[in-house]
Amino acid sequence: MVKMGIVYEGDLRCCLTHGPSGEKILTDAPVDNMGKGAAFSPTDLVAAALGSCMLTVMGIVAQRHQINLQGARVDLEKEMVTATVRRIGEIRVTLYMPKAIDPVKREMLERAAEHCPVHKSLHPDIKLPVKFIYPD
Repeated sequence: MVKMGIVYEGDLRCCLTHGPSGEKILTDAPVDNMGKGAAFSPTDLVAAALGSCMLTVMGIVAQRHQINLQGARVDLEKEMVTATVRRIGEIRVTLYMPKAIDPVKREMLERAAEHCPVHKSLHPDIKLPVKFIYPD
């Protein structure tokens, strides 16, 4: 179990504190939902958590199989929908992979990414297209 705390600071801004480390993250409502958009929105953090989780789980697999994953990165595009309720409708994920990963190891990494805990925790109504790009 991990404890976290959140304090509402006013003006649609919150300060989140990670209990074990004391690290802090600010959130702000997005401009299209009455906020200033001056920090990650709560739904931005959901998308960021997905990308971070995918890279982390891939990193675990890479360590086990001596795969150099250094420099891998994720770009995310989060799209909101407002039909019935405002919610995340789609998170497009593009993973840019480092060179020299053979096809068998690529498949292992890709499977790991798409089975990360955040990916498996998101509602099935959220579209999650994932694309892996490997350099020539």
